[in-house]
Order: sequence, then structure tokens, then C-alpha cells
Amino acid sequence: MPYHFLVNGPEDAKVTIVLAHGAGGAMDTKWMEAVSAALVRKGLRIIRFEFDYMSARRSSGKRSPPPRAELLNQEFKTVIDEVGSGGTLVIAGKSMGGRVASMIADDLRNAGRISGLLCLGYPFHPIGKPENLPTAHLANIKTPTLICQGTRDLFGSREEVSTYELSKMIEILWLEDGDHDFTPRKAVSGLTSAEHIAIVADHVARWASALR
Repeated sequence: MPYHFLVNGPEDAKVTIVLAHGAGGAMDTKWMEAVSAALVRKGLRIIRFEFDYMSARRSSGKRSPPPRAELLNQEFKTVIDEVGSGGTLVIAGKSMGGRVASMIADDLRNAGRISGLLCLGYPFHPIGKPENLPTAHLANIKTPTLICQGTRDLFGSREEVSTYELSKMIEILWLEDGDHDFTPRKAVSGLTSAEHIAIVADHVARWASALR
């Protein structure tokens, strides 16, 4: 596979997850490494990739912002073409990567390319702008979807999201007191970030095993 892929987990895994990064972090951040490792321990195959703007940072060192969504959507579809199909395929992403995946999920599902959508910390709205909701497509999405979200995520807390119109195909796993990276305040929840990530991995594995 091209240089911009990181592949972990058994080649004969029944479920493969193609995982995109967030707007500001590459595919090999500590968070992405920790989540990928936890999912691999559940027997899943994880394929991480970088959008072109993020790959360019490695050579230029310049932190350019993500391009428009239409370009990212096409890049993700191209990645799926390169990955091919074998077994159950799930498209996934951290924050922005999850939003991009959500915008192309139904097209890929209708074409028989994927079985599900996984979003890790969904950016329902910009921080501090809860009235700005680019989420209309989530009301009608037909792809089986799992969103893992901290209850105090600044991009969409449990209280906020409970008021949104979301498709019945969307399941939300709430992580008590978790932030956008699922990190809780230990004094409040008694849990750690690692424990929340383990909860996510366990739930994702069970959810994915039921996909068709």
C-alpha cells in the first residue's frame, strides 16, 4: 500500500475499519495510536490514512488548514478504491475525519462498498457556536452508524445532541464526563482515558460484528 497508509491487525480479520484523522492531528498521533491498538486487540483490522493536506505537512512542515469538504470527500472515496473490499468494511474517522466519512457513507453503502460508519468524537458544531449545525445529513443517513462521544464534548455534549434530529440508523455510545478525546476528569467519573478507549473498542467490536 502507499506510504500514507498504516495497517494494523490480522489480514484475515472479519472486519476492516478505514480510519481517518481529525483536522489538526496526523494519523499517528498518540490518540490515534491508542485507539487503533485497542481496536486491534479486539481482532479488528485498522487501516489509517492521511488526507493530502496532512501528508504535505510531513515534507513542508507548514500547518495548512484542511481544504473544502468536497475535496476531502473525494480523497476518502479514492482511499476506499485503493483499499478494495474483503469482508466487512467500515469507514471511520476522528472528529473531522468522521464528518467526512458521514458525508459519503450512504453513497458507498448503496454501491455495496461498505457496511457501516464509525465516528469518534463527532463535530456536531464549532466550539462556542452551538447554533451552527452542519448536521442536516445525519437526519436521513441510512448507513448503520455508531458515534462514540464524550458527554461534555465541546463539539456536541449529551445535552445538546439530545435535541438534534438524528436518523434511527445512528447509535450513540456516551462516555461519561469524556471530552472530545474521551478524556474524563478522574475526580468526577473515576475513569481514565485508557478505560474509556477500552470501552469504545469493546462496543465497536460488538457493533461491527453484527453488520452485514
